[in-house]
Amino acid sequence: MRPVRTPVKQVPTEKERLRMSYEEFLAWADEDVHAEWVNGEVIVHMPPKDTHQNIVTFLVTLLRTFVDFFKLGQVRTAPFEMKLAPDGPSRQPDILFVARDHLERLTEDRLIGPADLVVEVVSADSVRRDLVEKFSEYEHYGVREYWLVDSRPGRRGAEFWVRDEEGRFQAADVGEEGVYHSTVVSGFWLRLAWLQADPLPDPLLTFAEIVGFPPEVMAVLRDLAAKGPRAAGQEASQQ
Repeated sequence: MRPVRTPVKQVPTEKERLRMSYEEFLAWADEDVHAEWVNGEVIVHMPPKDTHQNIVTFLVTLLRTFVDFFKLGQVRTAPFEMKLAPDGPSRQPDILFVARDHLERLTEDRLIGPADLVVEVVSADSVRRDLVEKFSEYEHYGVREYWLVDSRPGRRGAEFWVRDEEGRFQAADVGEEGVYHSTVVSGFWLRLAWLQADPLPDPLLTFAEIVGFPPEVMAVLRDLAAKGPRAAGQEASQQ
């Protein structure tokens, strides 16, 4: 089951953008501004809608828990700059992952060079930017894996793209069961059904499923969640 790309001619165009140099952009933007610099133009992003934010929170919690637990690298969320190349665009992906072998790219201010994995959550106003512009840039500048997670009503789902030996993105096959295994985050996998659920699954229980917690441990976690924090805290204090 491979994703099907949206034809470029069906993708809406973006609004007019601000023009300035990269140096002017750095002086103009602060750490709270969610904006990107591309070819002398600045794209200022509107605050995300609730569904978009929920998906980002679910994925970053899940990814960060997994990556931190196994010490695989670092996870960052927007607004955090990824300067793809010295003369290339400056993007702020919804989520990025830098593998342990490439942590020298990560500075206090930004990621210098491509992330190993980039996740963009597609909203109504970001379709062209995510599916066309960023797709081309991430492919060109060396991002190894790109997830496009659609948050639009009636389109909830995801596409997964993996860089091949020739430097081109190839659509990943998630199989009939709808499970995608990351090629970059070793051992990490996702069910498409998780991204389509409403409400989204609990990230801790999902992490436990990914790493293969025993059924009895899963049962304990679900029982604690059902009882609520006060009851769980009382039980823990009595042990």
